Amino acid sequence: MGDDSEWLKLPVDQKCEHKLWKARLSGYEEALKIFQKIKDEKSPEWSKYLGLIKKFVTDSNAVVQLKGLEAALVYVENAHVAGKTTGEVVSGVVSKVFNQPKVKAKELGIEICLMYIEIEKAEAVQEELLKGLDNKNPKIVVACIETLRKALSEFGSKIILLKPVIKVLPKLFESREKAVRDEAKLIAVEIYRWIRDALRPPLQNINSVQLKELEEEWVKLPTGAPKPSRFLRSQQELEAKLEQQQSAGGDAEGGGDDGDEVPQIDAYELLEAVEILSKLPKDFYDKIEAKKWQERKEALEAVEVLVKNPKLEAGDYADLVKALKKVVGKDTNVMLVALAAKCLTGLAVGLRKKFGQYAGHVVPTILEKFKEKKPQVVQALQEAIDAIFLTTTLQNISEDVLAVMDNKNPTIKQQTSLFIARSFRHCTASTLPKSLLKPFCAALLKHINDSAPEVRDAAFEALGTALKVVGEKAVNPFLADVDKLKLDKIKECSEKVELVHGKKAGPGADKKEFKPVPGRTAASGAAGDKDTKDISAPKPGPLKKAPATKAGGPPKKGKPAAPGGTGSTGTKNKKALETKEIVEPELSVEVCEEKASAVLPPTCIQLLDSSNWKERLACMEEFQKAVELMDRTEMPCQALVRMLAKKPGWKETNFQVMQMKLHIVALIAQKGNFSKTSAQIVLDGLVDKIGDVKCGNNAKEAMTAIAEACMLPWTAEQVMSMAFSQKNPKNQSETLNWLSNAIKEFGFSGLNVKAFISNVKTALAATNPAVRTSAITLLGVMYLYVGPSLRMFFEDEKPALLSQIDAEFEKMQGQSLPAPTRGISKHSTSGTDEGEDGDEPDDGGNDVVDLLPRTEISDKITSELVSKIGDKNWKIRKEGLDEVAGIINEAKFIQPNIGELPTALKGRLNDSNKILVQQTLNILQQLAVAMGPNIKQHVKNLGIPIITVLGDSKNNVRAAALATVNAWAEQTGMKEWLEGEDLSEELKKENPFLRQELLGWLAEKLPTLRSTPTDLILCVPQLYSCLEDRNGDVRKKAQDALPFFMMHLGYEKMAKATGKLKPTSKDQVLAMLEKAKANMPAKPAAPGKATSKPMGGSAPAKFQPASAPVEDAVSNTVEPKPDPKKAKAPGVSSKVKSAQGKKAPSKTSLKEDEDKSGPIFIVVPNGKEQRMKDEKGLKVLKWNFTTPRDEYIEQLKTQMSSCVAKWLQDEMFHSDFQHHNKALAVMVDHLESEKEGVIGCLDLILKWLTLRFFDTNTSVLMKALEYLKLLFTLLSEEEYHLTENEAASFIPYLILKVGEPKDVIRKDVRAILNRMCLVYPASKMFPFIMEGTKSKNSKQRAECLEELGCLVESYGMNVCQPTPGKALKEIAIHIGDRDNAVRNAALNTIVTVYNVHGDQVFKLIGNLSEKDMSMLEERIKRSAKRPSAAPIKQMEEKPQRTQSVSSNANMLRKGPAEDMSSKLNQARSMSGHPDAAHQMVRREFQLDLDEIENDNGTVRCEMPELVQHKLDDIFEPVLIPEPKIRAVSPHFDDMHSNTASTINFIISQVASGDINTSIQALTQIDEVLRQEDKAEAMSGHIDQFLIATFMQLRLIYNTHMADEKLEKDEIIKLYSCIIGNMISLFQIESLAREASTGVLKDLMHGLITLMLDSRIEDLEEGQQVIRSVNLLVVKVLEKSDQTNILSALLVLLQDSLLATASSPKFSELVMKCLWRMVRLLPDTINSINLDRILLDIHIFMKVFPKEKLKQCKSEFPIRTLKTLLHTLCKLKGPKILDHLTMIDNKNESELEAHLCRMMKHSMDQTGSKSDKETEKGASRIDEKSSKAKVNDFLAEIFKKIGSKENTKEGLAELYEYKKKYSDADIEPFLKNSSQFFQSYVERGLRVIEMEREGKGRIPTSAGISPQMEVTCVPTPTSTVSSIGNTNGEEVGPSVYLERLKILRQRCGLDNTKQDDRPPLTSLLSKPAVPPVASSTDMLHSKLSQLRESREQHQHSDLDSNQTHSSGTLTSSSSSTTNIDDLKKRLERIKSSRK
Repeated sequence: MGDDSEWLKLPVDQKCEHKLWKARLSGYEEALKIFQKIKDEKSPEWSKYLGLIKKFVTDSNAVVQLKGLEAALVYVENAHVAGKTTGEVVSGVVSKVFNQPKVKAKELGIEICLMYIEIEKAEAVQEELLKGLDNKNPKIVVACIETLRKALSEFGSKIILLKPVIKVLPKLFESREKAVRDEAKLIAVEIYRWIRDALRPPLQNINSVQLKELEEEWVKLPTGAPKPSRFLRSQQELEAKLEQQQSAGGDAEGGGDDGDEVPQIDAYELLEAVEILSKLPKDFYDKIEAKKWQERKEALEAVEVLVKNPKLEAGDYADLVKALKKVVGKDTNVMLVALAAKCLTGLAVGLRKKFGQYAGHVVPTILEKFKEKKPQVVQALQEAIDAIFLTTTLQNISEDVLAVMDNKNPTIKQQTSLFIARSFRHCTASTLPKSLLKPFCAALLKHINDSAPEVRDAAFEALGTALKVVGEKAVNPFLADVDKLKLDKIKECSEKVELVHGKKAGPGADKKEFKPVPGRTAASGAAGDKDTKDISAPKPGPLKKAPATKAGGPPKKGKPAAPGGTGSTGTKNKKALETKEIVEPELSVEVCEEKASAVLPPTCIQLLDSSNWKERLACMEEFQKAVELMDRTEMPCQALVRMLAKKPGWKETNFQVMQMKLHIVALIAQKGNFSKTSAQIVLDGLVDKIGDVKCGNNAKEAMTAIAEACMLPWTAEQVMSMAFSQKNPKNQSETLNWLSNAIKEFGFSGLNVKAFISNVKTALAATNPAVRTSAITLLGVMYLYVGPSLRMFFEDEKPALLSQIDAEFEKMQGQSLPAPTRGISKHSTSGTDEGEDGDEPDDGGNDVVDLLPRTEISDKITSELVSKIGDKNWKIRKEGLDEVAGIINEAKFIQPNIGELPTALKGRLNDSNKILVQQTLNILQQLAVAMGPNIKQHVKNLGIPIITVLGDSKNNVRAAALATVNAWAEQTGMKEWLEGEDLSEELKKENPFLRQELLGWLAEKLPTLRSTPTDLILCVPQLYSCLEDRNGDVRKKAQDALPFFMMHLGYEKMAKATGKLKPTSKDQVLAMLEKAKANMPAKPAAPGKATSKPMGGSAPAKFQPASAPVEDAVSNTVEPKPDPKKAKAPGVSSKVKSAQGKKAPSKTSLKEDEDKSGPIFIVVPNGKEQRMKDEKGLKVLKWNFTTPRDEYIEQLKTQMSSCVAKWLQDEMFHSDFQHHNKALAVMVDHLESEKEGVIGCLDLILKWLTLRFFDTNTSVLMKALEYLKLLFTLLSEEEYHLTENEAASFIPYLILKVGEPKDVIRKDVRAILNRMCLVYPASKMFPFIMEGTKSKNSKQRAECLEELGCLVESYGMNVCQPTPGKALKEIAIHIGDRDNAVRNAALNTIVTVYNVHGDQVFKLIGNLSEKDMSMLEERIKRSAKRPSAAPIKQMEEKPQRTQSVSSNANMLRKGPAEDMSSKLNQARSMSGHPDAAHQMVRREFQLDLDEIENDNGTVRCEMPELVQHKLDDIFEPVLIPEPKIRAVSPHFDDMHSNTASTINFIISQVASGDINTSIQALTQIDEVLRQEDKAEAMSGHIDQFLIATFMQLRLIYNTHMADEKLEKDEIIKLYSCIIGNMISLFQIESLAREASTGVLKDLMHGLITLMLDSRIEDLEEGQQVIRSVNLLVVKVLEKSDQTNILSALLVLLQDSLLATASSPKFSELVMKCLWRMVRLLPDTINSINLDRILLDIHIFMKVFPKEKLKQCKSEFPIRTLKTLLHTLCKLKGPKILDHLTMIDNKNESELEAHLCRMMKHSMDQTGSKSDKETEKGASRIDEKSSKAKVNDFLAEIFKKIGSKENTKEGLAELYEYKKKYSDADIEPFLKNSSQFFQSYVERGLRVIEMEREGKGRIPTSAGISPQMEVTCVPTPTSTVSSIGNTNGEEVGPSVYLERLKILRQRCGLDNTKQDDRPPLTSLLSKPAVPPVASSTDMLHSKLSQLRESREQHQHSDLDSNQTHSSGTLTSSSSSTTNIDDLKKRLERIKSSRK
């Protein structure tokens, strides 16, 4: 007993495993109790028993087992982990429970199985039960069948898969055990209950008695649709709902819900496919060719028996089909024809979609055979063609059918029409798009006028069916010309039609399932074929009706409305009207005269042919007036134009009369209903005059008007033929020019390319060059619309001509189509004919392709050629292929009928000789281009075999196959490829190459599709097996393709498809699906309809409005491939907007957002350091490779995983470039916000970017470079320095990219290299770049050498590593390079060094070959002619270095203080040197003014080049820069006529980070502003310009000023430019007023910040800048829109008071500006929008209530506000209260109360005073109204004078005050102060007076010599109030001259020269001074003097730079007449500085 008690103590789980049965029994009982108690399904307790449940059910003791089963059942029901045990437990139940004699055990076993099904494990359970059916123990088999039956009965056929069960049924019926047979019968009845007749075919071969029994049982079943009675866990809510409904008495919804299950099972699916090809009689192919018809019949009968199998296995049926087709087409015995047709029917029904590839061959043959009259033959043929139709699409066979429509035989026409009618019945609005309907309708319309009644009836039926399918709206445009009788007939037919999809689903399905029973041939023809059709699309059955009507509705509403008609009738009328016009009868001259005299004045008609030209002119004027006043309906166009053509007609000799005449023609065409008949009368005359110098333009206008009236295509054709039928070359070239322009204006819709090409060819062969040029231009325009295919027509032209054409095409490449501006209204009518077809994005592109003439080559594909291609000898095979290539080449464009060629080529695709395979692929590629979209019909028989070649082991063969497949897909679209099982069959083949290539291809194509055929689901099982393929590449490709499959199929379908996988695989695949679900892209939406409307339907797909949002979306979603296929790109681009949510369920998108909210870079402490240690310690690979291998990418991925957000990492390492773009966009967005993170991961980010450098995709590269620019700017702002590791793993790869062929990329890379010098020492950069000069890429060598030159120039010789000598020797090697650009770059670099280092260079270089040395010496000599050679060179090679600006500082050290435009002139004059001229590299930032001049408003993308003036040798720097006075560049004359884009471009450069770029842009803008007639060009750009300016101010303040490397006089120079520019701008009142409030606010903020910048004060020229700013502020206050500036100041004050960081001085200056504004108020009050100002004050008072304001440290704010309000009150009086309209709740406004108080107060005060008093100006600070106020004000001033910092400001204010109120008494304030203070104040006032009055009121901001600064420079804080000239009067030039004298005396200069310029600063502050001399004149006149003095100046370079502020924007003009004088002045200034 001891043992017993032992186990009692054990825990329950151990008891369950005990060897004693009692212990186990007790254990199971206790476990059962525990299980019943656990409430939480996720409790950890469940997991304890996970491994034991199998033992529960397989216990060897029957009693114990029973208890175990009970416990297991409860476990499965409640435990959340139970699903994991499914396999083992169910197999245990099957083997150990179902064989138990106890009924209870079996019941529990069945219950456990059903419970597993309930917890979503149906597939696993079913698998085990089906295995159980193979058990030898019949008990087990019976129990398994019973379990399956119960499961089906309870859960329904959706959960229990019937196909595998039905598969085993026949075997069960054959069992020897009666129990098994009986159980099989029960389950068969149950299955029948769910799928009805679909069960019959699989059971047709069982014992007839059993079948009969079954039939009896089946009849007894209720007819209603069954419903499941038990639900899965996930569906339990549904169950609850169902119960509620049933209790409510209605189970309608339930019924509806499951009703669609019935047709879901297709009998065909349940059948086993039979392989018949091997069963064909051995001698079949001989017999079928036999001469005796009996033998042929035998052969056919053998086939007939085989094809009766309802489902046939896929295989190569090509030969069999060919043989049958031959019998149908050629056999004379009609019986055999019928038999062969039946065989074809059987094949089509048995193979379904797999037969599609043969359909194209057979259809024409069958249709043509309809000439047979015998009913049985006709019926057999009908059945055959109907069955074949269901295996393909109407689109694919449309070509063949349409070809037969023109047959002369009426029976063929009738049967074809009937076939079309039957086919239409199977279509829906979406599968019958307009593009397809149009040709069919056109052909059928011919038939309704046929002489044979049966043909007419058939056509009516077909049109009626079409009408029913797509609705009237879609068909009506095609029926515009049909008379009412016929239209009624069509409508009548339409009402009778019953559509396949319109039938009720249930019965349809029933009939359908009957079909494939062996006895099916007995079914009657017509009924049979209808039923056969049902098979093709079982699923969409009941659903299709709705879409049909929908598609007919909304999408088309917009179209017909456009022409003005409502709905379709409008369109119809319009059409009819046009046709009427076209056939206007030609009237005789008499009738015309009669009609004309009715509407024209009689004198007019008499004088038409007067011999006096003046009379004729008067007559024309009258004629014109009459036409202008006529009404459209009353205008007899033909009569009028006949009158015009009357003698002298178009032979008119006087040009004025002729011009009028032509103008009248245009008027008539525009204003009247102008017909083609009228047009023909005048066109000849117009063409004759088009080349006339004086009348040509009028003739073109008239032609354009006619083209609008009569449509361009017709007009163009007429005009071209007329022009080329005469000899005048001028007329020909002008006609071509007119047409080029017209095409742009009208669009390309309807133009007949063929017609033009012959004319264009004639023109190209013309001797006159103008005609040839015009023809090439026309071709360029046509190329925009037609695309590359246009070139094929001209391949046989002479090479020289062809290269011109190619150059023209290249120009056009990438240009977007111009939107048609004319002819839209008319064309939109024709637009209705064109693509509204949602599914066919290709249409637009194909329209043009359809116009190309196609050659029929089938006759050249002879049987000899075909046998050659199949010959045993490979050489002969090659010959055959060569011939084929030749045929296709010669034909260029071919028709789709290519005879036996497909089968011949298909054989060659698996040729043992790989060269032939490649040749075949090339031919197929040619074939695709030549055949165009018609290649569709060969996809199945030729396209799929190409895909098989993707499995070839040779890489080059695979590449060729992929190129071919792409070429095909480009023509066909993807639908054809994805339909049917072909792709899934290919994927089944376990060939790793095939799998990876095919999946890669699908991953590329699927994202671009809007919809895919349902057959795509067939590829999913293969996709899953690829996910677990042994080959890593296959797995990767499969993973990449997964999201795109999901995008089209949805997650649910994909997840369901995993059901058939093994449990382990399933879990893996589901995990991948989850991952893919997160990355699933949205489906591209339909391309915007709008695009096709304006194009008149011409090329909607190509034409895409590139609106910004769309582009954004594109970059984020799916970027279109740079693919020549027009259809795809726009498909994507215009679609993307609606992409979100199209497919992806909303849940996922929400989830994505949540995931992406956090930071993208996680800061890992010491992460970077650790990574560096690992790399040093060689723990990881060193980042060093020629191309990145997988291990590098994997390593980077692993390193990133810890510090980059998961979702971002997925994007970064995605195989698709679009995801890289997305990642870069995200990184750009987070750059600012996550600085620390970015710096923490910088090494990884840079490494990842190096990987992007190896991508081939330009868009990624551009984005990466864009990111890098921002990144390095950020790093330099953060003062970060790159580590060695980061530099070494990044810089070499960046340098690779400097050799890119694309200019824009090189430019970006150089910009990045420049910015890198700010974060990495230039000396360390040097070796990297030096390494780059060793590259094989000559562009890279040249750019690197150039970069080295720049480094030396910017940083001196110290950067040369390892030593200057070694470095220079390396560089000098390149002087002998074979590439010219490299040689030049090397020479320039050494010249740069020479300029820095002098002759020492020759020592450093060492020995050079004689040739190299002479080149170098020549270059140095040439550069020596110009002292500033280096900077010029620099500008010449790369005009704007985005270098740290120190390079520019260096530039200045070498040349005297020359301002920018002297540099411009130098750069221009450089082109005098031939060598420099071709060296002009990249002018990114400069305007090409010549371009602008010739430009008529088109925006060009190339960066313009500066114009070069040839000014010989004037490189002499002029010493004193003259601000703002220069000759205006003549090239700005056309500024205003040019588009705004130029100005936008320059303005965008103002904010550049590079000082030189900015200065140059400012120079150019200043040039515009300084000329009154040009200034208006800036209108509309003011805000933009000001924004750029204050951005630049901010940049200087934050970045440049902090930059140690930058020389400060560079900054001063930039400041001066900016301020000078602004002063110019704010002097032009009209422009100044354009500045908006927000912009003014920012501008004032920037300027005030600048005034307070203490760093500026410390600079030598700083004071000068601050004074200039002072002046500028005054200008801004006075000239801006007063409302805007006042508003801006109020907001600025509010912001500054709120900002804690803002200095009190800032607010103070803002308030001073406000006081200034208050002073101006009396003059400006009427121009101010008071409502807005009061609203601002209201807001201010809301933010700062009185209490809050009083708490401010300073009392200024409250006083400022009061003063402002008081002044307003005083000026407006009580009316002020009417201006509170913009304030929402006035009553609560503190402002209103305040105003009321004020009004009251002022009324009391001033009661009787006259208005004059009031108007004396607000500047008297309310003196009269309040004495106290004045005292306060004075007290404030004295307080200031007393304080140390503000003493000068106080004195200035006191002076102002005294001057204004001369009677003011300041005595009381002085009385109490000390004697010293009083004399100090008096002295101070005197000084100010002297300073202001003594110098003729020169404003303080003028230039002041250093000695005087103590006395007269106010501290910067005195700004506004101390700006002299308070009266605001303009100061004349004489004043300046006077002042100049004083200044000159102080500097020790004599005053003899009048034309010596005043110092720059005075000019800067007042640029209104008239220019002294134009720079160009001066430059010419001083030529000789400059030459002489060149040498002296070279020595004084450096000093002069320091001496003079070089900061102005002006062109250096030499205004000195005497060089000695200049030298004298220079010496003195130098000595004064010492």
